[in-house]
Amino acid sequence: MRIPLAGVIGCPVGHSRSPRLHGAWLRDYGIAGHYVPLHVAAEDLAQALRAMPRMGFVGANVTIPHKEAALALADHVTEAARVIGAANTLSFTARGIEADNTDGYGFLANLRAGAPGWRGPEGPALVLGAGGAARAVLVALAEAGVPEIRLANRTLARAEALAEAIDAPIVVVPWEERATAADGAGLVVNTTALGMTGQPELDFPPGALRADMVVTDIVYTPLETALLRDARAQGCVVVDGLGMLLHQAVPGFERWFGRRPQVNAALRAAVLAT
Repeated sequence: MRIPLAGVIGCPVGHSRSPRLHGAWLRDYGIAGHYVPLHVAAEDLAQALRAMPRMGFVGANVTIPHKEAALALADHVTEAARVIGAANTLSFTARGIEADNTDGYGFLANLRAGAPGWRGPEGPALVLGAGGAARAVLVALAEAGVPEIRLANRTLARAEALAEAIDAPIVVVPWEERATAADGAGLVVNTTALGMTGQPELDFPPGALRADMVVTDIVYTPLETALLRDARAQGCVVVDGLGMLLHQAVPGFERWFGRRPQVNAALRAAVLAT
């Protein structure tokens, strides 16, 4: 019997925590399988994807900069991947390369686990950033029934283009008005890289945060960004970004290795271990 293989494809890929994450599940459930990092240059992606099934790979995660290219190379695409416009999860089956995007699922699962009292239809949300992650978050919030999504990005035109591309109740606000846009919002989401280790801090006035808000940041290095630290000080419910990484991995692992894994404190500790 072939031992199933999976991995994460990126360029670079050495920073990815996905091998540690999937490795922990493989050990915990006693599954004979392996999950490895795969550094693949853009010009080699198509050839690599076609060769992987013959090498015993049952699937792969896809990270920067290959998510859009992987979608274009797939033989079959889920509705989530089509709407988001990128793939982060590939399965190699008899039908060919099947592409999915589980980022929105991971975002909502993390949000609901960390803030079980949050209800989408109960109020507006403010989303900061208009990159690839923002697209998945916007789609997920619309599916959760959020009645108004206020979108602020440093480049206004990019936010406007994103709002135009997605069927969601999005209101674009200038970056300079991001603090004002938090007024009345029940949820604030940072999807930018601001606040990540090695990046400038996100400039968001703590006074714009209220104790009845949920504040989440998709950045998880550091685990507590300045935004989350300020939000915690204001009494907000705070949800860090690590859980999004953990939850988005669940559907792929289940497809590839045949068992639906659990996200728990032990898994978080294993992924965070140095």
